[in-house]
Amino acid sequence: MSMVGLEVNGRLVSKDVPDNMLLAEFLRDSLGLTGTHVGCDTTQCGCCIVLVDGVSVKSCTVLVANAKDSRVVTVEGLSDGVHLHPIQEAFIEHHALQCGFCTSGMMMSAVDLINRHARVLTPEEVRSEMEGNLCRCTGYHNIVKAIVAASEKMHVR
Repeated sequence: MSMVGLEVNGRLVSKDVPDNMLLAEFLRDSLGLTGTHVGCDTTQCGCCIVLVDGVSVKSCTVLVANAKDSRVVTVEGLSDGVHLHPIQEAFIEHHALQCGFCTSGMMMSAVDLINRHARVLTPEEVRSEMEGNLCRCTGYHNIVKAIVAASEKMHVR
């Protein structure tokens, strides 16, 4: 067991956790942040993606001890509690979710992708860079449209 302290969605958290606890387990089981989904346990699907110090990370393969002293943002932390984040608005507006299982990971990857580019993204760039996120409902077309739309809102031309 180790004492781990980190910031999750703007809140400081300190807990004693098993040394082998994964970040995804910590978020879901210890903090009740169930928006982070675990779909495969092998880094194949991207459903568990969260931002760690601003970078998208597949939380099913990161030990929570390795995230010690980091800033973690989950899908629950995107909204300010009153207004949705532009990626959340775009996913709604462009019908970019079907069953919703991949949605949180898609949104978190998209936020990182948009933040890494200081301009509006093209659909081709989105398709290429979102390659590590799987949607079993085959909703990619609307997901791409939503990410491009969010990049337009976040990077005013």
